[in-house]
Amino acid sequence: MAAMSPDAAALEKLVSAAVAAPSIHNTQPWHFRLCSGTDTLEVRSVSERSLPTIDPDGRALHISVGAAVLNLRTAARHFGWAPEVRLLPDPAEPGLLATVRLEEPSQVQPPGTAELYEAIRHRHTVRTPFGGPPIATGVRGELVEAAHAERAMLYFPDRKETARLLHLTAEAERRSTTDPARRSESRRWIQGPDGGPYGLPAASLGPQDATGRMPMRDYSALRPAEHLHPETFEDEPCIAVLATERDRREDWLRAGLALENVLLTATVHQVRASLLHQAMEWPYLRWEARDPHLGPGCVQILIRLGHGPEGEPTPRLPLSEVLDVDGG
Repeated sequence: MAAMSPDAAALEKLVSAAVAAPSIHNTQPWHFRLCSGTDTLEVRSVSERSLPTIDPDGRALHISVGAAVLNLRTAARHFGWAPEVRLLPDPAEPGLLATVRLEEPSQVQPPGTAELYEAIRHRHTVRTPFGGPPIATGVRGELVEAAHAERAMLYFPDRKETARLLHLTAEAERRSTTDPARRSESRRWIQGPDGGPYGLPAASLGPQDATGRMPMRDYSALRPAEHLHPETFEDEPCIAVLATERDRREDWLRAGLALENVLLTATVHQVRASLLHQAMEWPYLRWEARDPHLGPGCVQILIRLGHGPEGEPTPRLPLSEVLDVDGG
C-alpha cells in the first residue's frame, strides 16, 4: 500500500483528538508541528503553560503530554495509519517530547480502536460523587491491561491501603491550601467570568465532601465564597494506583500514555474518573504512597473511579495556537 500523507482535514481530526486529553489544571502544555516532508508530527512541551511551584520537575507536564500522544496515536490508528511513536527522540532538544510518524498505512486496525477513538470525546474528568454498583471485576482487569500495554502498572489497593492513600492525599491537600505560593498558582488557573481557552471553569471544580472522607482538590484554596455546596461522596471509593517501574522523563510520558489508555477504556464501559494528584506534588508524600509489598515502583497518580454522569468538557485552545505545519 502507498504511504498516506495527512491532508488538512485529517490533520485537524488528529490534533483535535490529541488536545482532548486531560492535563493538570487544564494547562494544555503541548504544541504540535507537522513535518510534511517526513509526515511526522512533533509534540513539544510549552513551558509558558507549566506549573513551576506545583510541578517544578515537569513530571505532571510530561504525563499531560503523554496523554495527548495516546489520543493522537488512537486517532491515527482509527483513520488508517500504523503510527510509529518515539518518546524523547532527540537528546539535543529536551522540549521535543515525542514524534508520531504517519507514513505507513495500517494493515489491520488494532481491536477496540474505534471504541477508544469514540471515547475520546466522551471522556471528561468528573469531580462529583459517584454511585451505583462497584466496578466489575472484568472491567478492572481491562484497566490493568490498558496500563500494562503502555509499560506501566495499575493496581487496586484493598480497603485499608485505600484509606492510607486517601489520608496522604488529605495531608497533601492541607499543605497545598495553606502554602501561599501553591494556592496562588492554583487560583491562577481558575477561569474568570469571561472564560478562556485554558484553565478550569469554576463550575467544573466540583464540591467538597461534606463528610471530609474524600479529599477533593480545593482549587479556590480557602475562599469559601467560591465553593460549591458540599455533597456526600461514596463511602467506599474505588481508587486505582498508576505506577511505573522507574522515574525518568520517559517513564513520566509512559505514565501519561497509560493514564489516558485507562481513562478511555473506562469511558468505553461508562465508568467515570477523577484524578487525585495532590500527594504526588510533595516528594515525601509521593514516596509514602508506594506500596512496598508490590516492589519499588514509582507512583505517578491516583485515579478515583465510579459510576456517574458523563461530565462537562473543559475548554481547549484553538488548533491555530497549538499546531504548525513546517513552522508555518
